[in-house]
Amino acid sequence: MDFHPKDIPIIKTYDLVDEKDALNAVQDMVNEGFVNQNGGYRVLMPKESKLAKRIGFTVTTGVTHGLRQKNEIRNVRYWTYHHDDEHYAIVLISDTVLTQLGF
Repeated sequence: MDFHPKDIPIIKTYDLVDEKDALNAVQDMVNEGFVNQNGGYRVLMPKESKLAKRIGFTVTTGVTHGLRQKNEIRNVRYWTYHHDDEHYAIVLISDTVLTQLGF
């Protein structure tokens, strides 16, 4: 990987505090879609380890499940990283869009 996930163009950022927020963010991402976008989505999570793991799991599996239910392409790449002193982040983007952007 020659780039950092923070370098990917972001179309929307979700600042989540619990799993309920994660479910709402997943529903929004699935409704907007991944393929016809100019970038990816960023999900910010608190740096509390157990909570971040639950939110991350909810987001990644929820997106895959939601796209499967809509019969859309599920080829979504994601990276998790330390965003700042208070947040972890996940960047999700379609593999097709990632290729078009030259990454």
